[in-house]
Amino acid sequence: MRKKISNAPKGDDEEILQHFRPDGGLDVPVAGYLLHRQQRQTLYYMRLIEHEIPKLVAFRKPFVPPTAATPLVIRSVDFAGEQHPLTAKRSVVLPVAHLPLRNEVAFQRAKLLAGVRWMPEPPRDSGISADEDTAKHGFIKIACEDFPRANMNLKWISDTLDKLVLEANAEGEAPYQRLPLDTRHLDSKVRKTKKGDHVRGRGGLRPSLKDFPTEWLPKRQENVISSILPSQ
Repeated sequence: MRKKISNAPKGDDEEILQHFRPDGGLDVPVAGYLLHRQQRQTLYYMRLIEHEIPKLVAFRKPFVPPTAATPLVIRSVDFAGEQHPLTAKRSVVLPVAHLPLRNEVAFQRAKLLAGVRWMPEPPRDSGISADEDTAKHGFIKIACEDFPRANMNLKWISDTLDKLVLEANAEGEAPYQRLPLDTRHLDSKVRKTKKGDHVRGRGGLRPSLKDFPTEWLPKRQENVISSILPSQ
């Protein structure tokens, strides 16, 4: 087998071999470089906390609770500037009592139209306090992540709320107006938490005679007899 003869000068070979000579333990391994890089990154953020974070006090604003003029609470998710599909999602929570509805019938329609998006108490991450006036008619939560941009998702939620208010304030009696509220999604949520509220009728989930429709009750015996016998 013939040996391959290198055409490079001998001086160049010696210079190349210097990079492959053992350092005698003077250099650190790769894990040491990774540790040093982690320490430098930690020191970088510690300097930011020490020198830059106090400057944010100038942007501090007092907390003002939402009023009837600003009933919407918009929730978003951010991953510190990293790209993630969830960053385009927007969630809106608002009290039904703050919607521009004309009467109690419109409030009932709005809750029926909201369906599973209606709840008697605000979500824990909504930022809304459940005081007596705000929680009178419950809350509506609508979320959207179907579009690639956050403003597009928020626009869809805004248009949906406008349609809901317009339909709830419509004149005339709707065929679903006398229907009771469907709370099966609330019962399912209680069962999924498995905190015992679904056992043996706890949490007000057990039906009683108050839930039975009065028009389904049989008429009294006197009324039946008087309706059958002719009047004398």
